[in-house]
Amino acid sequence: MNSMAHPEKRDLGRSRRYGDGFVEALLFFAAITSILAMILIFYFLTFESFLAFREVGILDMLIGQKWHPAGEIFGMAPIIVGSILITFVALFINILVGVPLAIYLSELAGRRSRELLKPAIELLAGVPSIVYGFLGVLVLVVYLERSFDMLTGRSILAGAILLGIMFIPALTTICEDALRAVPKEFKEGSLALGATHWQTVRNVTLPAASSGIIAAVILNVGRIIGETMAALLVVGNVARLPSPVFDAFDRGAIFTSVIAGEMGEVAHGSMHYHALFAVGFVLLVIVTVINISADLVRAAIQKKFGGY
Repeated sequence: MNSMAHPEKRDLGRSRRYGDGFVEALLFFAAITSILAMILIFYFLTFESFLAFREVGILDMLIGQKWHPAGEIFGMAPIIVGSILITFVALFINILVGVPLAIYLSELAGRRSRELLKPAIELLAGVPSIVYGFLGVLVLVVYLERSFDMLTGRSILAGAILLGIMFIPALTTICEDALRAVPKEFKEGSLALGATHWQTVRNVTLPAASSGIIAAVILNVGRIIGETMAALLVVGNVARLPSPVFDAFDRGAIFTSVIAGEMGEVAHGSMHYHALFAVGFVLLVIVTVINISADLVRAAIQKKFGGY
């Protein structure tokens, strides 16, 4: 019996090793594929945008104050300014609503409130961006036009409000996960020392979860600046500098709206074609820097405060 059992054990161990090796190889292949895909995307955008940067000049393209493809003028300053304005206003709305909502869900909400709000937030997160864009055109744009006596409600403000509301569910979900990851011992220790519930949330839970919250905010910047369809429908897609430069009631354009709005009509291989790839390259660089910054900030805060 023993002589028969040993071969079976060897076969079982060999099959397990083969299975583990196959899974490791599969995961390694997936990791390498994602890295290669990112490298190829960077290479393709660099290759296609190189002609535009060479002919126009990097500085002239980045700080040029006029985007006029018909006149072969490709200055990205109006696009960059519009993207910055929309991102900051949208992020302010995002944080103003999303973070308190996450605190309420994780620390203060009762079972019934949570059972009602949590599915509603997850449902909002799954709504396609084009649906938000249609609602923005039908409701938000009309409201701004009538309330502020605007020539058209399509504006930087409309884009900022729409994107700010659109990404509240994503920020809320990540922040709530960060708050719930804080060990219960921290909260129980604070309460045992006589702190109130709110004092515990403010002085213990929020600092401990700060790395996750800040990383979520920075990642949401990348989502906001990279959104296409919803912004395209409500910002007006007019690539010009606002007057004054901080006027959110003026029409504007962002990276994605310019690419989506003009790429379908551009001649392949023209300077306009390569300039649009340059816009995409700049956007990719910005989003990549934002994502790397989120990781670095999270690691630094975790090292300093022991965040979760």
